[in-house]
Amino acid sequence: MNRKGRPSSTQTVNPDLLIIGAGPFGLALAAQAAHDGIEYVIVGKPMEFWKRNMPSGMFLRSACDWHLDPLNVDTIEAFLASQAKTARDVEPLSLDFYLSYAGWFQQRKGIEPWPVYIKQLEFVEAHGFVATTVDGEVINARRVVIAPGFKHFAHAPAELIARLPAGRFQHTSEYVDFSNARDKRFLIIGGRQSAFEWTALLLEAGAAAVHVSHRHPTPAFAAADWSWVNPLVDNIAADPNWFRRLSQPEKDAVNKRLWSEGRLKLEPWLAPRIKPDRVTIWPQTEVAACSETENNDVQVTLSNGKTITVDEIVLATGYKVDLARLPILADNLLARIETRNGFPMLDDHFETSLPGLFITSMPATQDFGPFFGFTISVRTSARLICERLSLNHNHKEEDF
Repeated sequence: MNRKGRPSSTQTVNPDLLIIGAGPFGLALAAQAAHDGIEYVIVGKPMEFWKRNMPSGMFLRSACDWHLDPLNVDTIEAFLASQAKTARDVEPLSLDFYLSYAGWFQQRKGIEPWPVYIKQLEFVEAHGFVATTVDGEVINARRVVIAPGFKHFAHAPAELIARLPAGRFQHTSEYVDFSNARDKRFLIIGGRQSAFEWTALLLEAGAAAVHVSHRHPTPAFAAADWSWVNPLVDNIAADPNWFRRLSQPEKDAVNKRLWSEGRLKLEPWLAPRIKPDRVTIWPQTEVAACSETENNDVQVTLSNGKTITVDEIVLATGYKVDLARLPILADNLLARIETRNGFPMLDDHFETSLPGLFITSMPATQDFGPFFGFTISVRTSARLICERLSLNHNHKEEDF
């Protein structure tokens, strides 16, 4: 085994650290771990959620300063410089560009994920953490970091699903191939950035009509101001308890400010792509009833009394953390993790109530703030976790 992340053999592997997840949080952590001399194995197919659960042609809301490197060396700016380009040439960032950067970052850092899936992670008193791959390989690790993507947290409200015909709807995390969209009519339920970006992409794929229904007023097309977020998240690396020390009204104010930028605004570059001749927006409405017709159409009655006829329904209903929905967690391990509101309760270095087990990414938002649902926080996450891992690693060597 080496420090690049892939074991040298596929027999039982015994790393000091196992990183489960090779998305932005996992890759940033691997880079910091290698820098700190921590032996690790990282498992997962690099950036898989981004490649398989995001549509071609998508643009990101982040800019070039939301890079992956906790060491601030292999940044997006450095990637651009290697191509004699500047931020002006690539912003807004396309999904394809970001994936190219992530691949370059992985190569620069020598990160070689083991492209396998974990079937189950359990805790065995005599062995510590035992991870079994879908192919039956076994990884025994002293410490584990779970850096999950959003896939298992896709939110489809039960009361909404109960009104929809089975097989006629998909969440945005599933519906990312628009090759069958031509001449079809769609209803998108939701009214934030993803709802309107899927609208634009469907139109560009040849959809005949797109209806957008949401319970709130339609957000404005206006540039989001993220300038205040970077220094705040960077400061969390030095003061990890900052968010949890806030009073509830103060936390609410932070959440509201981020919400105002991320949820109450739509990126201006979307506006010219929303064609009014094929788009109908239904603000402050929800689905009241829905049924299939004899012609295999889907007839939807909205709460304002209007009836529309569509072929497919897309749920742009976001994501909601529930740790129990991570299928890899064995019952004996899940029972030892203290949770609140479905989130793991984390200490100031992302360690759970089960010593040696760390969880980051979206499940960390309750304790560290809403920023940890965004890639802007990958560097702070990596620094804080490796700070704890390095401390424990050094103590282990001293004891030896």
